[in-house]
Amino acid sequence: MAAGGGLSRSERKAAERVRRLREEQQRERLRQVSRILRKAAAERSAEEGRLLAESEDLVTELQGRSRRREGLKRRQEEVCDDPEELRRKVRELAGAVRNAKHLVVYTGAGISTAASIPDYRGPNGVWTLLQKGRSVSAADLSEAEPTLTHMSITRLHEQKLVQHVVSQNCDGLHLRSGLPRTAISELHGNMYIEVSSTRGTQGLGDRKVSLTVLSPPQVCTSCIPNREYVRVFDVTERTALHRHQTGRTCHKCGTQLRDTIVHFGERGTLGQPLNWEAATEAASKADTILCLGSSLKVLKKYPRLWCMTKPPSRRPKLYIVNLQWTPKDDWAALKLHGKCDDVMQLLMDELGLEIPVYNRWQDPIFSLATPLRAGEEGSHSRKSLCRSREEAAPGDQSAPLSSAPPILGGWFGRGCAKRVRRKKAA
Repeated sequence: MAAGGGLSRSERKAAERVRRLREEQQRERLRQVSRILRKAAAERSAEEGRLLAESEDLVTELQGRSRRREGLKRRQEEVCDDPEELRRKVRELAGAVRNAKHLVVYTGAGISTAASIPDYRGPNGVWTLLQKGRSVSAADLSEAEPTLTHMSITRLHEQKLVQHVVSQNCDGLHLRSGLPRTAISELHGNMYIEVSSTRGTQGLGDRKVSLTVLSPPQVCTSCIPNREYVRVFDVTERTALHRHQTGRTCHKCGTQLRDTIVHFGERGTLGQPLNWEAATEAASKADTILCLGSSLKVLKKYPRLWCMTKPPSRRPKLYIVNLQWTPKDDWAALKLHGKCDDVMQLLMDELGLEIPVYNRWQDPIFSLATPLRAGEEGSHSRKSLCRSREEAAPGDQSAPLSSAPPILGGWFGRGCAKRVRRKKAA
């Protein structure tokens, strides 16, 4: 015993050795019990049976872990309704669409998989592959075109059956499908849009922050009129998590331009194209919400999109189309297990509406785009969108999609990758 009544240095070291020895013995016992539990009951020896009987707490803990793992695996499985069941559900969904007074559509990466853009949490999704330590690649994103689902949503909006679209996608395909800018909230940005830095911020998910400039949002505050730049190429080539400058400057005031992407781990601070104000207003008015191709694991974190402060009888009815489990399934009036394009084809047939065919010649991005100035041509190496292959610049003729090399924009999986690295380090 030390003079002051505490433990001496040698006593503290001895106590630490005893503690570590007990921990190692506990870990070894846990490993033994785990190995025994993996055996069939008939294959266990009498000694192993006694060890399990003496380790009830460890057995309970390990069995609980096993159940949780199995539950997570089941949630990641893709499930498809049989054709007759899917048609029955689509008829019910069609009735909800017809009767809705204010229908808002929430879309996720699952609506763009038919355009060869991977989703995030599917079996071959960006997040899934990164968690397994595998690399992420995608075909040239300039080859992607609006899918049947994108075009169906645009037609539903034209028919005033859909009032607003809230999207997690950065691929710009809603804009290119002909959906008006005022009808879209691209919560995580748009790969074709770059803007000048603003002095203010708009509503951020579940909180609201004052803006220096409110109209139009997400633009250069030094310019009159205010400016944003729609391009015909992916502007995110040089950008990444917490690094958003694109290398170009505002044509009017010379301010550095930045992309509009909101990565995993960031909060969006821009007005447009995020358009949180319109998303919040649409959600507050909605009596019906249709979720297409989203795991909802991110959207569920935005309380203002779900109106949970309202009494249950006044909350919007929720309809979900997704192959996997979502955290909102228990709240849904109907869950459809099917691919988005398949469901939307059946829905449009049921509603008697023709789905417009995407025509690149009429793609709105070409009329919205701001051309690069002289001297800016070398500011990017991404392939530009062209109305036709004949329009492509010399050396910019694309190879067929199947042989195109993997090309990734700065937005594609960057935030995911950093989160995985941080998690492993922790």
